[in-house]
Amino acid sequence: MNKKIPASIIRQIFVVLALLMAAVLIIYEMLPYLGGVLAAVTLYVLLVPAQRYFEKKGWKPWIAATLLLVVSIIVILLPIAGLALMFTSQIKDALANSDQITEQIKSQIVQIEEYVGFDVIPAIEGDQVKSTLSYVFSNFASSSLTIFIAVGVMFFILYYMLVERKTWQNATLRYLPLKKKNIEAIGKESIDLVKSNAIAIPLVAIMQGAVALIGYYIFGVENPFFWFGVTVIGSMIPFVGTALGIGPVVILLLAQGNTEAAIGVLIYGAVVVGSTDNLFRLIVQKKLADIHPLITLIGVVIGVPLFGFIGLIFGPLLISLFLLLIKIYKKEYGDRDETI
Repeated sequence: MNKKIPASIIRQIFVVLALLMAAVLIIYEMLPYLGGVLAAVTLYVLLVPAQRYFEKKGWKPWIAATLLLVVSIIVILLPIAGLALMFTSQIKDALANSDQITEQIKSQIVQIEEYVGFDVIPAIEGDQVKSTLSYVFSNFASSSLTIFIAVGVMFFILYYMLVERKTWQNATLRYLPLKKKNIEAIGKESIDLVKSNAIAIPLVAIMQGAVALIGYYIFGVENPFFWFGVTVIGSMIPFVGTALGIGPVVILLLAQGNTEAAIGVLIYGAVVVGSTDNLFRLIVQKKLADIHPLITLIGVVIGVPLFGFIGLIFGPLLISLFLLLIKIYKKEYGDRDETI
């Protein structure tokens, strides 16, 4: 006797497939702005204690959230916008003087090659330098609209997360198919990791940038605050570090014929700035969550290509949550006699 599939099961499968298709479509369309969504989550974790404090003082939720958004714009967006303007100005100047800069660099390289007796760097053509700079500038300009929309998405989501945080929390408890204690464990782990990375990474980068800024002043580097910003950004990028700022400074000083200053910046960057990294991280992470360096390394390698710059925070979080879910699975479904 042939058994028919119940109509209720067919309807359930249809609904699940429709939900999956809709979810895939939404995620696909939101991918360019995923960084904004994750940035909103990061800021929410950092700002929600202040939101609770203001509400306890009798402030209306929307007033407190608006104030926190304004503070976020002043503290985060304005410095980034200023750095972007400086970056644009420097690229334009480099494009205008690319031939002169190239000739200066080539003359210094010739002197070095005469001294060491072999070719140090292949021939550099002015047109190559100009085309490279033009490519960087055009990419920066074309991505500005996407960045602008992502920032708008970030603040829009952040506002409603702060104002309606209890609704979000209740929905999480209701719809996640986990026990309440496991959801709370995931929440605590996530909050600790987001706080640690969102505070520690920029703070260590700013400290290193400040140390580099002192060196830029000592050796008479032009536009020291611009290079301070570049060094800070580089310090937050794995496998690149402060070399992103110090390397170009050394090249520019060599191009200007200021060999002594170039050597001084190179030594200062390698010895002084480089040695402060572990020191600052040790000081900062003592106050925050202790994350294993291997988790941070693997997380960043995975997170940056997947999420963009915000992957510096959410890459390690992804790895940590993966390990935490393994623990939860082991507790709920593993051998009761075994410990993990």
